[in-house]
Amino acid sequence: MRHVDFSPLYRSTVGFDKLLTMLDGLAPTDQTQSYPPYNIERTGDTTYRITMAVAGFDEAEISIEAREHVLTVTGEKADDNEVKGTEFLYRGIAKRAFERRFQLAEHVEVTGASLRNGLLHIDLVRELPEAMKPRRIAISNDANGETRQIEAQTA
Repeated sequence: MRHVDFSPLYRSTVGFDKLLTMLDGLAPTDQTQSYPPYNIERTGDTTYRITMAVAGFDEAEISIEAREHVLTVTGEKADDNEVKGTEFLYRGIAKRAFERRFQLAEHVEVTGASLRNGLLHIDLVRELPEAMKPRRIAISNDANGETRQIEAQTA
């Protein structure tokens, strides 16, 4: 039997929690890391936060774009003007560019972003339109013209 790895889909979506948790329970988890590392957190009932480790990048070197249910975070390191006569004995700090895409569920919007201590925080909120929220329907009695409201009994 073949196994399908849903972990890349789980790591790059926000707002599809129940479906992806069910699918993730069926598939083995993927332990590989990609650059830059990130977390996706649920901070409330309808709020989420993506935290990315972008040490060494400045606000001007990172761009965030949300378009058609896709959140794209791009980082391009500016060229360092090296001082003449400086020679690196070891260069361990990466200067590589990155592009990370996250698939957003319907009605998930980016509310803000901040960069602190090498961590990029992107805040998201899921807001359902009024037309999609549940509402009570009044029932009228044709004989008396009175309006009654039916409510469910809780157990």
